[in-house]
Amino acid sequence: MRVAGFDPGLRITGFGVIEQKDRACRVIQAGVIRVREKQEFALRLNEIYQGVKQVLEECHPDQMAVEELYSHYRHPRTAILMAHARGLILLAAAEQGIPLANYSAKRIKQTLTGNGSAGKMQVQRSIQSQLSLSRLPEPADVADALAVALCHLNRLSKNPGA
Repeated sequence: MRVAGFDPGLRITGFGVIEQKDRACRVIQAGVIRVREKQEFALRLNEIYQGVKQVLEECHPDQMAVEELYSHYRHPRTAILMAHARGLILLAAAEQGIPLANYSAKRIKQTLTGNGSAGKMQVQRSIQSQLSLSRLPEPADVADALAVALCHLNRLSKNPGA
């Protein structure tokens, strides 16, 4: 099973593709889609979309997982803007016919560390351990994307028909 995880962002979108064979997981590809901030919004969105499509075409995931949006009530505009990036990821999955799952940050942390309020470092160490990485996954966008993919693989292993 190969799962692509995405952490949506308007400047940096993290991605991580993990393959699980038997019980062992390995990273196929991980990185960021970085867009130029000084260009028009529509062009930035196109760069994100093209980057996501490229990852899907290169890695051929069986399924995808995306982190749900979270926004503080004081900053509703942030959620609205971030929804554009997230929507492009969902569109790319639909175009490729790839099943997609959504997870809240709290659920991802709970699944990986046993603590829904875990800090970034605790999540990164868990990812490092579960994927047998020689160092912590960085930047945070990559770590978050790998965490989403691992969360989904964990769910699939507990519910094979899901």
